[in-house]
Amino acid sequence: MALAQFNTLETDKRFKNPPKDDSSGLLNLAVKDIGSKTIFDTPETSTRLGNKLKIRVESVQLAKPSVPANDKLSLNRKTFPSECRERMVTYRSRLMLNVTWSVNDGEEVLEIREAGQIPIMLKSNRCHLEKLTPNQLVEAKEESDELGGYFIVNGIEKLIRMLIVQRRNHPMALIRPSFGNRGASYTKYGIQIRCVRPDQTSQTNVLHYLNDGNVTFRFSWKKNEYLVPVMMILKALVETNDREIFDGIVGNDTGNSFLTDRLELLLRTYKKYNLNSQQETLAYLGDKFRVVFGATPDMSDIDVGKEVLKRIVLVHLPDNADKFRMLLFMIRKLYSLVAGDCAPDNPDATQHQEVLLGGFLYGMIIKEKIEEYLQNIKLQIQSDITVVWYMTRVFLRINENIGQKLQYFLSTGNLVSQSGLDLQQVSGYTVVAEKINFYRFISHFRMVHRGSFFAELKTTTVRKLLPESWGFLCPVHTPDGSPCGLLNHLSHKCKIATVASDVSQVPKALTQLGVLPADSFAAGKIVADTLRFWKVEGSHGLPLDLEIGYVPPSNKGQYPGLYLFGGHSKNDETNILGPFEQVYMNVAVTPEEIENNVHSHVEFTPTNILSILANLTPFSDFNQSPRNMYQCQMGKQTMGTPGTALVHRSDNKLYRLQTGQTPIVKANLYDDYGMDNFPNGMNAIVAVISYTGYDMDDAMIINKSADERGFGYGTVYKTEKIDLSQSRRRGDPITQHFGFGSDEWPEAWKEKLDADGLPMIGVKVEAGDETSDQEGQQLTIKYRITRAPLIGDKFSSRHGQKGVCSRKWPQIDMPFTESGMQPDVIINPHAFPSRMTIGMFVESLAGKAGALHGIAQDSTPWKFNEQDTPADYFGEQLLKAGYNYHGNEPMYSGATGEELRCDIYIGCVYYQRLRHMVNDKFQVRSTGPVNSLTMQPVKGRKRSGGIRVGEMERDALIGHGTSFLLQDRLLNCSDYTQTSVCRSCGSILTTQTTVPRIGSMASIRCRRCAVSLDKYDGYAADADIWEDGQGKKFVGGDDTTTVAIPFVLKYLDSELSAMGIKMKYNVEPR
Repeated sequence: MALAQFNTLETDKRFKNPPKDDSSGLLNLAVKDIGSKTIFDTPETSTRLGNKLKIRVESVQLAKPSVPANDKLSLNRKTFPSECRERMVTYRSRLMLNVTWSVNDGEEVLEIREAGQIPIMLKSNRCHLEKLTPNQLVEAKEESDELGGYFIVNGIEKLIRMLIVQRRNHPMALIRPSFGNRGASYTKYGIQIRCVRPDQTSQTNVLHYLNDGNVTFRFSWKKNEYLVPVMMILKALVETNDREIFDGIVGNDTGNSFLTDRLELLLRTYKKYNLNSQQETLAYLGDKFRVVFGATPDMSDIDVGKEVLKRIVLVHLPDNADKFRMLLFMIRKLYSLVAGDCAPDNPDATQHQEVLLGGFLYGMIIKEKIEEYLQNIKLQIQSDITVVWYMTRVFLRINENIGQKLQYFLSTGNLVSQSGLDLQQVSGYTVVAEKINFYRFISHFRMVHRGSFFAELKTTTVRKLLPESWGFLCPVHTPDGSPCGLLNHLSHKCKIATVASDVSQVPKALTQLGVLPADSFAAGKIVADTLRFWKVEGSHGLPLDLEIGYVPPSNKGQYPGLYLFGGHSKNDETNILGPFEQVYMNVAVTPEEIENNVHSHVEFTPTNILSILANLTPFSDFNQSPRNMYQCQMGKQTMGTPGTALVHRSDNKLYRLQTGQTPIVKANLYDDYGMDNFPNGMNAIVAVISYTGYDMDDAMIINKSADERGFGYGTVYKTEKIDLSQSRRRGDPITQHFGFGSDEWPEAWKEKLDADGLPMIGVKVEAGDETSDQEGQQLTIKYRITRAPLIGDKFSSRHGQKGVCSRKWPQIDMPFTESGMQPDVIINPHAFPSRMTIGMFVESLAGKAGALHGIAQDSTPWKFNEQDTPADYFGEQLLKAGYNYHGNEPMYSGATGEELRCDIYIGCVYYQRLRHMVNDKFQVRSTGPVNSLTMQPVKGRKRSGGIRVGEMERDALIGHGTSFLLQDRLLNCSDYTQTSVCRSCGSILTTQTTVPRIGSMASIRCRRCAVSLDKYDGYAADADIWEDGQGKKFVGGDDTTTVAIPFVLKYLDSELSAMGIKMKYNVEPR
């Protein structure tokens, strides 16, 4: 089977979906939405308005990265990302604001202000790499298939990770107990909708149901919450009356007494406000929110009210009549939820979620910072604004460096925002795009996170894998541990819709199907099916990426309706199904499953539900599911090939496998994604045999000669940065630079070092190169450290079977087969029964057959079944090559030459060397920080923590006959403490130190066994009476002694006593 030819350009298309628009459209939309700021030069207490200044940002301009203007000597003015990586600076360009202002509505004056340098995303339309061919990318010191999509901040590649948020513009029915905390009469019922403006900023609106049947409208503005009666919003939107509102909500369901009774109450209770017309309601709203929205004195209350509706209420709808109808629909849905006619929507289901892209978040922050800039100008106005030079002086006072704030956001991931941007977290937005290997790098661009807010929740419901996620989120690729279920990865065929669909022809198409603007669901299924047919056919103007979600009427099911979605950031399958419509469709996984009149769609292939990494696990359908999860994690920790342009990178740490190979057994997608450009492991001859005892507990024995031939040989690149400018204060003259001073230096040094104090490199200096000493202030040194496998280094197969190298065994002592083949790796048979990684057995068979016949074997999951088994398929290949059908072979002892008394399973398995190496783990500690709760040493090498002696270490110490060392490790050097225990009651919690008397020392007494002096009947000598420090005197309780225990035992005792469980200790006599 010939290997597929790798096409870099084709691979580039697979990994990303580049935007078609070549303009900063969203940013200009945001600038228009900000509007203008009006300022008066009179104090607020004054009755007259004074001079009026109107200021706005007309447009923004973002240049491409270039060298600073003060650098006069550079001939090439372009700045490329590779230079920023090597110099450890930020890849950024200038942001220019076109600010216009006018006084008293006079002529507008244009001011062009520089708003700092903002970081630029690689391969965006402001990046120099955008349209370069693979050859040109290599000339620019980049990878030939550079993906882009990340930023370079201070030389570090940073990525804004995709967040899961509520689906836009869709009212969701929720039952949350926290809703009842809003007020005395509030209940747990609510309808929540996340409305998204054209510039992708959002505003969440919530309808709350009250005990008396009323409904209130809640919104958040600058991190403060406000509650308004929903009737007030309805009356302010359009000129309407109670009859229209009643008919709009009830519709044809006039016999629903539950609905009509509450609606009647809603209309009656609103009468107390005595607001009848739209103008009166707008004026009332404007009066209440004038201060909150910072309205100017020249705005009337009605204008302020209109601004409130525009900024807050259902901001995705531009027309007030549409907002009115949507609010009526939401009220009807809320009453249905309370009555139990419809079920609540699940916010954790993919059906009600979408992805917040990094570019959208970046634009939201830029918009807010521009708005803050205008607000700061408003605060600076203090004197006569009619003076010509006054505005110039105001501009100089304002810190307009938006780029610095964006760089802070990217480098820390912290969001500093006045409004909160309608998001639930303030940190964790960015991650380092680590290039440990290529698997790790591409996974960053496919991961979606639920949010750091949910990581702190005690409930596990948000982590569960729901059926709605089928085909959109990979069921395998999620970390084990605390982020499990919160950090997911997109399926490899799942795409994010980044361009809004054109839905202008939808109403016309619906009209052709006879759809009336009424609540009639009888023909809903027919309409939905016809629309889907037209969508696939491309007729009637329906876009291919339009999502048609038909929810049929049901008893207490989801609220029915025909929902059409055509917005951004929608999870969109290549077969053009969205997560909302998929729930109510019958989709067959394989063509064999199709049933007539039942299934309407079929998957292209069953592997479409898996992520890129999960697809690369060979024969994953034969493994226990946790092992496939482990491989997805370990594949990203492998010492592989991070890239081809390593010489031009200055990463803090890079790992490289020098002897990488293409696997004999690999999935079809391996070639489709061009993974051979970045090999991640080696083909090893693996024998499953218990040999020498050095292979117990997942340890593995490596053939010493295979090690000398380069098995697992790797390199670590480390970078150290030295900056002399940090040793002087800003403004001080440069007194230090790299090079030899006037002192006498040994001649031997000068033979090896150049005049700059650095090794000679022999670079030709040409005209225009910088030669002054002032530039020699920063130095980056890159070390190349060779790392041959050592005892204790970690290895793994592609099936989650990890183990450490326990011994390098001489080749002459290794067992051998009849053909003279000796294994590279020996693993213990006990690794298989409990892990159930049958896929590794199959890979061993397939690899052996592939090596014998010289072919690459396809390991794509679900290729085999009960009738056509892989054992038969690969067994036939082995038979044709003259080998055992089942992969077993007789082997002979390397030490004695005698035949081993059993057939040994031996084959070819692809092995990975993980980045966890002994040379990086060495750790020394005598004393250091301890946990304040348990008094045990803290964890972590970076925190000067201790080394954990676990179960395997315990076995090793006992096996060496040094069991008493366990007391030293687990007690003396851990949380050794001396405490008092009462012999009578056996408690360590009731003992205490007495108050010392004059001339005597303090002693230890037990409060539980002692008797209060007031209640003591007998005679008590002064020596027997003791005081507890609070003025109370006791007699007795002196039968105590001091014992040595681990402090964590005392902590356990106190925790159990809090639950009413007493621990009693028996103390032997002295």
